[in-house]
Amino acid sequence: MSTLASGAIDPADNSTAKHSPVKREARAESKGEHQQLTYCREDAACKLELVVGSPASCMDLELYTSDDKFVMKLDSDEALLGSYPIDDGCRIHVIDRSGARVGEYEDVSRVEKYEMSATDYEKRPDSVRSFLKRSKVGKFNEEEMLKKEAEQEQKLAEEKALAETISVGARCEVQVSGQPNKRGTVMFVGLAEFKPGYWIGVKYDEPLGKNDGSVNGKQYFECQPKYGAFVKPQYVTVGDFPEEDYGLDDEM
Repeated sequence: MSTLASGAIDPADNSTAKHSPVKREARAESKGEHQQLTYCREDAACKLELVVGSPASCMDLELYTSDDKFVMKLDSDEALLGSYPIDDGCRIHVIDRSGARVGEYEDVSRVEKYEMSATDYEKRPDSVRSFLKRSKVGKFNEEEMLKKEAEQEQKLAEEKALAETISVGARCEVQVSGQPNKRGTVMFVGLAEFKPGYWIGVKYDEPLGKNDGSVNGKQYFECQPKYGAFVKPQYVTVGDFPEEDYGLDDEM
């Protein structure tokens, strides 16, 4: 005799047709104790539900020998498992009659979703948007938004004024807090697509940068990889900054 101890989804059944029953299997293993054989078929199905994922109410159970020979159907809910000819190595096929398919909900784009139009959502009094409006939080705080817009305009004007003092081709030194000073040549001055505001494109004398003068596929200037970088105007000082030897060519 053996106990019904473990189960696994049968990988051979992944190709089941849309409306065909899904077959899964649970294999019986000898454990020395035979308490599980005192379960009735209904109780066993409930335990198998945790193993194979099929609803117990939608299961058909079939008994097979260890060499894959069909023995019989386990079709009596009241019958004890011990009343069936279950032996070591036997397995129980679980046929799912629920209509579910393996991997049916893995692609969430195929799952039907509830959608609400922007107009209907705007009319709801109990939505997050309505709460934010009543509380005047974030973009719904007109005074705060006007203040932020003014600050951004002032910051942009300051950046523009600094950028106008920097010319393409000038030697410069970049001083960013927490980083060593780096020298190079100004290659770009102006607005960029990757982030708001004015940017200075610098070709460093040594490979201390982050790019080749391009960001997100747009080429702003040309240089070798790792020699290019973009920094804000306030971190760039233009002047007589000859190239320094960082000792990077001393190692191979």
